[in-house]
Amino acid sequence: MVKGLVEIAKERWLMGSVGARQDTVALVQLQDTYGWGAYGRGTDSAGIDSTGARPGPGRIRCPNWLEGLRIGSPVSLALSLCVLMALCWSLVGCGGRHVEPEAMVGYATSAEFPMPDALRDNVDFWRKVYTEWGRDKVVIHDDRHLAILYQVASLQGPIEAVYTPAQKDYVDVLKDRWRARLRALESRVAVGARLSAAERQLKAQVEGGGGPGALFGAAERVRGQRGVRERYRDGLARSGRWEPPFRAVFRRHALPEDLALLPHVESSFQANARSSAGASGMWQFIRSTGKSYMTVNSSIDERLDPIVAADGAARYLKGAYAKLKSWPLALTSYNHGVGGMLRAKERYGTDMGRIVRDYDGRYFGFASRNFYAQFLAARHVARNAQRYFPEGVSYQPPLRDQPVRLRYAVYVDDLASRYRVPRSSLVARNLAWLQPVRRGERPVPAGTTVWLPREASSLARGLPRPKLSRPSLLEGAQP
Repeated sequence: MVKGLVEIAKERWLMGSVGARQDTVALVQLQDTYGWGAYGRGTDSAGIDSTGARPGPGRIRCPNWLEGLRIGSPVSLALSLCVLMALCWSLVGCGGRHVEPEAMVGYATSAEFPMPDALRDNVDFWRKVYTEWGRDKVVIHDDRHLAILYQVASLQGPIEAVYTPAQKDYVDVLKDRWRARLRALESRVAVGARLSAAERQLKAQVEGGGGPGALFGAAERVRGQRGVRERYRDGLARSGRWEPPFRAVFRRHALPEDLALLPHVESSFQANARSSAGASGMWQFIRSTGKSYMTVNSSIDERLDPIVAADGAARYLKGAYAKLKSWPLALTSYNHGVGGMLRAKERYGTDMGRIVRDYDGRYFGFASRNFYAQFLAARHVARNAQRYFPEGVSYQPPLRDQPVRLRYAVYVDDLASRYRVPRSSLVARNLAWLQPVRRGERPVPAGTTVWLPREASSLARGLPRPKLSRPSLLEGAQP
């Protein structure tokens, strides 16, 4: 048994699989004793230098102390016990996080949001991104077959919203190393060479997750995904304020209320979120699209107003569904565009599983292929937050502000004075106001939706009570 456990540890170390990460947790406890510092120039489970340096050509090797370990020695006995404990611990999870066996996860489906069997691996992957892997973890995986997880690596140094330069280099090294391993394995398989045990295991892993033939081209599909557990939990907390009014917006448009959960995918409910593509706000409208549904100019950018933008998202999705006749396709169009999804529908109908697997539209990349799966995973986690975040989530209280729509332009100081609301309170509530308006250089334009505290006085000294020129964005809200 001792010999078997030590050999398993060696073999799985060489493989660098997710299992190796779990099996070798206990080995960390012995690193300092044998001069292999976890934060020095040791290697992780893929044989990559933790500083980002390449360890040289040749096969990936395990640490010298493990290679030379004598079977039957007291050290090997202790090591075996540690490995056995790590294996057992990996079955029940660690660190207080809920790690649920995939076969036991039950995803709630509906007529509007079905989950095809072909998408289960994708939904499982994003559920783990949201609930199991924190920002200090990066997953090296296949970007088409998300069941193929090569490695879960830990990032060293400060854990911020974006990688440090050293962390980025480290992730690039990990991906390059896996590409090299996969290319080498593909070449050996192509010529019928005899494979080592480690090579056979890697081949089985790729084909088990991607099917026969998945090995060919796998090197070009290597991708890294950072965990976002903390970000998703913070998004849940923020959703307490915004989800109720969002549901009211979608209910008013006679649309599925669970569309209110889309910001979990787009922005983690961050009102000031901005993307490299120029999308802004909680609902991530780009400027050109935003202008079709709301006011976007140098004074007001209603993409930053969560409720107004939610109304714009509802109108967009309503129009997309009218053309596509499928909620999975309509949701995916939020990322890929209605035109792109109409082309996909012409080829594969409304079979979302086939579209994700086979559609090769020019701009139908990783983000578009996974958008619907991300939504299903986010929806599942939001509905089961207590299960996945047993430490608890501090939900923000629901929004209580009331909207009014101005009949004519008014400066912020006049609004503050006449509605008897502190200027700072008005500015904080009205996220769509840009700096010229906030600083009082320009008035709030006529037609703008203004948010006021519910208890704000409706008596305005010398200013008529503003009237809504369209139905309230919130059911039951009064001007």
